[in-house]
Amino acid sequence: QLQFVESGGGLVQPGGSQRLSCAASGFALPNSGITWFRQAPGKGREAISCITNDGTTHYKDSVKGRFTASRDNARNTVYLQMNSLKPEDTANYFCAASGACQVRFVGFLLPQQFVEYDYWGQGTQVTVSS
Repeated sequence: QLQFVESGGGLVQPGGSQRLSCAASGFALPNSGITWFRQAPGKGREAISCITNDGTTHYKDSVKGRFTASRDNARNTVYLQMNSLKPEDTANYFCAASGACQVRFVGFLLPQQFVEYDYWGQGTQVTVSS
């Protein structure tokens, strides 16, 4: 099954940093936007960042200035550098491919919207706690 494989999650203290990876498994990184999502316990899945094929990035206000997305097309991998982490960043983090990147990040993904994204992985858990 073609999907992204997310990794790099773990337990980190508030104020700390973590770098997540999103690797294309068995296929080349799509020539499209790659979106990072997260889902906190008991909440819906929200998009927090998108990076275009040429490296242009977009962020949800709650992570802007703290998170940085990047991509290495040669390594078929997208990254999310997370700094100044807060307890409210605790979530399972996912990546998926879309066509164009969204520039507005509002609300949670509706069930019918999941199919608009490709190569969903299993996610990687990030827990921010002292």
